Amino acid sequence: MSTEVSADIKQRASKVKLIAFDVDGILSDGRLILGNKGEEFKAFYTQDGQGLVMMLKAGFELAIITGRSSNIVEQRMKELGIKHVYQGIGDKLAVLEIILEETGFTADQAAYMGDDLPDLPVIKRVGLGITVADAHEFVQQHADLRTQRNGGRGAVREVCDLILDAQGLLEGIHKTYLD
Repeated sequence: MSTEVSADIKQRASKVKLIAFDVDGILSDGRLILGNKGEEFKAFYTQDGQGLVMMLKAGFELAIITGRSSNIVEQRMKELGIKHVYQGIGDKLAVLEIILEETGFTADQAAYMGDDLPDLPVIKRVGLGITVADAHEFVQQHADLRTQRNGGRGAVREVCDLILDAQGLLEGIHKTYLD
């Protein structure tokens, strides 16, 4: 693992059982590409997807909480196996509370990754609030952790590796790809 983090962040990451993500600016680079016929395009980084697959295989609960609605997001999350997908959400904190209640996890066992002002209430509520290197400066000031990589360019994988490593799972997962 190349990301150096404090003992406090490692401790928080060691408790995580549920990770929720915003989409635009986190799983994508945040650009909205619209076609002449109203179609919407997003690019997803495959290494981020692999990180999510590894988290699911390791038994973590994953969720998407995004302000926009898109068939593309629905399709990509289905491909990855993420069941908790909430789109068109204005109050992300209320949705996090629903997910916590459904899963039985506490806020200390949750992490959230977001990049802009609507994400702040959730970033502040969870045990590990994360933002990306190119997030809005005000969000960076209030997150527990800022990734080295930009949103949509490996930041999600960086966080997946960090949490897996903090829980002693990353090396074992890597070894399964060598067999």
